[in-house]
Amino acid sequence: MLRYPIIASFLWLILLIAAAIFGAWLRRVRPLTDDERQDFSTIQAATLTLLGLIIGFSFSMATSRYDLRKNYEEEEANAIGTEYARAGLLPAAESSAVRGQLAKYLAVRISFYTVRGDDALHHVNEDTAHLQTDMWNAVEGSAHAQPTPIVALAVSGMNDVLNSQGYAQAAAWNRIPTSAWALMIAIAVCGCFLVGYGIRQTSARGRTVLIVLPLVVSIALLLIADIDSPRRGLIHVVPQNLLSLSHSVSK
Repeated sequence: MLRYPIIASFLWLILLIAAAIFGAWLRRVRPLTDDERQDFSTIQAATLTLLGLIIGFSFSMATSRYDLRKNYEEEEANAIGTEYARAGLLPAAESSAVRGQLAKYLAVRISFYTVRGDDALHHVNEDTAHLQTDMWNAVEGSAHAQPTPIVALAVSGMNDVLNSQGYAQAAAWNRIPTSAWALMIAIAVCGCFLVGYGIRQTSARGRTVLIVLPLVVSIALLLIADIDSPRRGLIHVVPQNLLSLSHSVSK
């Protein structure tokens, strides 16, 4: 469900509104006494404070992972660009072949950040693995034929290209744990229930309170889930550095 943040946010909104309405219903069945209300207010305030802290902590986790994906996209573009330049150190035939493979590899890496479907991503990963094997075999052959420090620079650059792809893939897999989501949603449900149970009236103002808090919490959870999702939702890492490199290579 967390792979589809917008759909998940609607489900969370329904769940939180239901919790608030259930709390309001329970208040009519078993209302609070004056002696109990002070203790209840303390528990309600503590729960809502804890909810705010967890939402803030989760937002910080999501933004740090988003920044990490952006940084690795930049490092991947730098590694490919550097290796494209170093490929000129190889013999003429190998140099032309490696640069052609790097150009294809660059297009595939751009697709890694832009595709959304699982099938398309699977094809991108397969193309990435095949091109990596071909590029490494090309520089490995040159290194065996001419084991010189100049050729070693090209081999080292290719190693950086392969490593940068691994880091970018690891960053895409690194998301907020499901257990953290479960804890956050559970506390949000408890908070909305307590708000519904603690309202003093069932007028239009009271009914508004039953909707406002679930709506605000659902929007906050949507933002966190959207930032944390690398492929679906509204916020994505745009491969600006790879696109800029692609334009430079094409020229």
